[in-house]
Amino acid sequence: MAQQPIELILLKQVASQLALPIFLVNPGGDLMYYNEPAELILGRRYDETGELPLSDWSVLFTPEDEHGDPFAPEHLPLVRVLAERHPVHGGFAITGLDGVRRKLSVTAVPIVGLGDRFLGAVALFWEEGTA
Repeated sequence: MAQQPIELILLKQVASQLALPIFLVNPGGDLMYYNEPAELILGRRYDETGELPLSDWSVLFTPEDEHGDPFAPEHLPLVRVLAERHPVHGGFAITGLDGVRRKLSVTAVPIVGLGDRFLGAVALFWEEGTA
């Protein structure tokens, strides 16, 4: 695997110290990391899933709309950020790998390094009804 940009390495370190669930992807959409608070919502430790391509993680957690219909991966805020390169906020439900359905609010933003280098995107999310 190629060396990761220092900004992403540092972002992973910061995310590991925060109580806010965080999900980090590279410019191609490959999952690079999610922190311990995200593990509780996604239903599996990051150490057990590891890095995953977009095609896998975007359906792994079974995203659904408010009616319980499948939520197309291209509508996920994090995937939209990769395509549009601007912040996106949205809500949807997932069934985590622990079998529990959770309604989420998600804010995703692009990660831009010095010199306007597009480095990927990060999603901050929380389960609706929790503070």
